[in-house]
Amino acid sequence: MTVKNMEINATLLAVSFLTLAIGSVLGYLARQSIAKKQLSTAEGKINKMIEESEKKSQEITLDAKNKAVEILEEAKNKEKEREDHIFKAGQRLEKKEESLDKKMDELERGKNILEQKAQEVKTIRQETEEARKKELGRLEKIAGFSKEQAKKVLLQLTEEENRDLIANRIAKLEKEGSEELEKKARNIMTQVIQKYAGSHAAEITTSTLTLPSDEVKGRIIGREGRNIKVLEKLTGVEIIVDDTPEAVVISGFDPVRREIAKIALEKLIGDGRIHPTRIEESVEFAKNEVDNKIKEAGEAAAYDVGVAGIEPKLVHILGRLRYRTSYGQNVLIHSLEVAHLSGALAAELGADVKVAKEAGLFHDIGKAVDHEIQGSHVDIGVKILDKFNIDEKVINALKPHHEEYPFDTQESFIIAAADAISASRPGARKDTLENYLKRLEELEAVANSFEEVEKSYAIQAGREIRVFVKPEKLDDLGAMKLSRQIADKIEQELKYPGEIKVNVLRETRAIEFAR
Repeated sequence: MTVKNMEINATLLAVSFLTLAIGSVLGYLARQSIAKKQLSTAEGKINKMIEESEKKSQEITLDAKNKAVEILEEAKNKEKEREDHIFKAGQRLEKKEESLDKKMDELERGKNILEQKAQEVKTIRQETEEARKKELGRLEKIAGFSKEQAKKVLLQLTEEENRDLIANRIAKLEKEGSEELEKKARNIMTQVIQKYAGSHAAEITTSTLTLPSDEVKGRIIGREGRNIKVLEKLTGVEIIVDDTPEAVVISGFDPVRREIAKIALEKLIGDGRIHPTRIEESVEFAKNEVDNKIKEAGEAAAYDVGVAGIEPKLVHILGRLRYRTSYGQNVLIHSLEVAHLSGALAAELGADVKVAKEAGLFHDIGKAVDHEIQGSHVDIGVKILDKFNIDEKVINALKPHHEEYPFDTQESFIIAAADAISASRPGARKDTLENYLKRLEELEAVANSFEEVEKSYAIQAGREIRVFVKPEKLDDLGAMKLSRQIADKIEQELKYPGEIKVNVLRETRAIEFAR
């Protein structure tokens, strides 16, 4: 390669480098210019956005100010309305206060006037009382007697002048009235009792079971007492096995439970097999049998009286009276007697026979459960009959039969009379000797508490008391008064079925000796 070529190449290379440097400078300047243009464009957009934001902010601020002004105006209007309302209310209160003040003033004036008048009346009364006392004192001074003494003397004179007339008149009226009433009552009662001549043999549930031999006692007790424990647990009674030959005692408050235990024992003894499993079967059998007997007894009683349409549950409660006694009298038989007697009495007296019979049948229904529920058997019976929607007439007829409620209907008197007839029939009820003697002693003690009585005797099982008085302390009219006083005191202090006749006897004896 020649030197000339090398110079040419070096020149070209230098030109290339120069051109490259100039292009780089020009490119840099071009890029700077473009960047400046782009930067000015972004800044413009930002400025435009800022301007728009400021405009919107001004608009929002203006709207908020306008709304705030509106709200403030509305609040001022409401406050003004409230102030007007309070002002008007205050005016009304002021008017009411003025009215009340006027009324209080009027009341105060009226009170003062009334107090003045009351004081005037009091003064006039005092003056009148003083004048009356003065006049009374003058009269007493003139007559020589006080007011009480004059009244007593006047009554004594009137009584002495008309003593015989009053006594004879009272005796005559009482005799005529009692004879007529007794005659009518005797006729009605006789007819009624003759119409119903039912069996009076009351079946009394016993608590003693007869055994075929004493060997059975050991089998009833069982090994270590297991049999008797199971039996007592299942029946709810106590089985007493004592030294009584060939007998055990069943002790229990509930008569139905006693009957279940009795039937179960009878079945076990008849079968011969006595063990816990067999005892459970026998008790279940006895429960079903007693339940059937109760149902049959209730149905038979309702059919006998002619009462239809009774609910089965009420029939079952009625049948339980078969195992209930009162003073030894079977309550179911007693209820049947009362039902028939009430029906006959109602027919004789023109009352409602159906109501009387139904009331007589249900009058002691409460005794079926009175040992389970608190209250008298009358109240319990009324609740039971109310529950089963029994006619109100029937309930009102049976409620007063023990005089716990007033007698409101003719049938109520009939039920009470029929109940007394059935209960007081000789032999119907049994009582202990102690209670009988105690009742007679109390009856005689009431009569002897009067100082005019010399002695008294209770007769006819306490149905009558004969009182002998001291003739020197009591006249015939006084004897009549005394009989009423004794009867009143008996009614207040003693409890007794039926009625008690008080017979006061006054005897005057004149004794002289001829010598």
